[in-house]
Amino acid sequence: MDAGKLAEVIKSDFYVGVPDSQLKALCNYLMDLYGIDDKHHIIAANEGNCVGIAAGYHLATGKIPVVYMQNSGEGNIINPVASLLNDKVYAIPVIFIIGWRGEPGVYDEPQHIYQGEVTIKLLDDMDIRYFIIGKETTEKELDIAMCNFRKWLSNGKSVAFIIRKDAIFYNKKVIYKNSNNMSREEVINHIVKVSGKDPVISTTGKASRELFEIREANEQEHKYDFLTVGSMGHCSSIALGLAINKPKTKVWCIDGDGAVLMHMGSIALIGTSKPQNMIHIVINNEAHETVGGMPTVAGQVDITSVAKSCGYQYAIKVNTFDELDKELYEAKARDGLSMIEVKCSISARDNLGRPSVTTLDNKRDFMEYLKMM
Repeated sequence: MDAGKLAEVIKSDFYVGVPDSQLKALCNYLMDLYGIDDKHHIIAANEGNCVGIAAGYHLATGKIPVVYMQNSGEGNIINPVASLLNDKVYAIPVIFIIGWRGEPGVYDEPQHIYQGEVTIKLLDDMDIRYFIIGKETTEKELDIAMCNFRKWLSNGKSVAFIIRKDAIFYNKKVIYKNSNNMSREEVINHIVKVSGKDPVISTTGKASRELFEIREANEQEHKYDFLTVGSMGHCSSIALGLAINKPKTKVWCIDGDGAVLMHMGSIALIGTSKPQNMIHIVINNEAHETVGGMPTVAGQVDITSVAKSCGYQYAIKVNTFDELDKELYEAKARDGLSMIEVKCSISARDNLGRPSVTTLDNKRDFMEYLKMM
């Protein structure tokens, strides 16, 4: 189904969401139609943030907003759906469009499997009626579903369209780019050379995939790395928990701008905890690249100033590999909490693979390695 047809049937003029690869067609349609426009389309920090913005839109206009997201974001919306939107509280209607990663019977990555299994159950628990859109769904079926939804929405209840893999498309090509020069994979290569045998916690998406392939290319063991293949936004918190409990070990955290924005409160906690052995590297390409390249607001936010305000003892932004190498070596030698924000391009190899080690093996090998420290 064409993404434009889906939007035509829904008849909303306001969308807020967190991009998802399963919804790339819809995201491209919205970017092509609206770009980033506070009146019509906002890319938010996390899915709970989306619900709050959507509620504000409804209060101001009386109209029904749309929130789009990957099903992994259901956990982030449970509280505002139950304590804000629900018809027993404020009865604020929202249309959710949810990418169904990990759908039972459809191959997907390990971080999506359980989430895929409970996607519909969670909607049932939140009293959200749903309609599943697949490749064979007709426009007439969609029209009927939306007609039925309108009765539900008029009573202050929320509804959801669940989008199966390859169920929607958008034929116009939308290109995402920035003016930065360094590639993320090469940045991670430089980090690996300096971090040596120190433990590394890497964020979800292509960063962890690239770290895995760099270790393979270098014929290095994977025991040094914990690949946070899910839990977007929590990589730095994992690193904090590790750093606190291994105070004599230098701990490296490879983070991304979208992940940092999703749960930025973690920076405040890290800054006040001040682990002297933690190096927090934020690779900022101003985009949700792993799910298609849609922009984040990180190009307009001074992340290093945020870190300093929260108590990081050292925070700096770099734009070249010479600057990066200098800061990596100094951070490794420094006793003190450090952040290095690395400005990089939107770029990844087309043949980038995925980790061949299971998540359980990764955890076991990493924990065994930490016992030696």
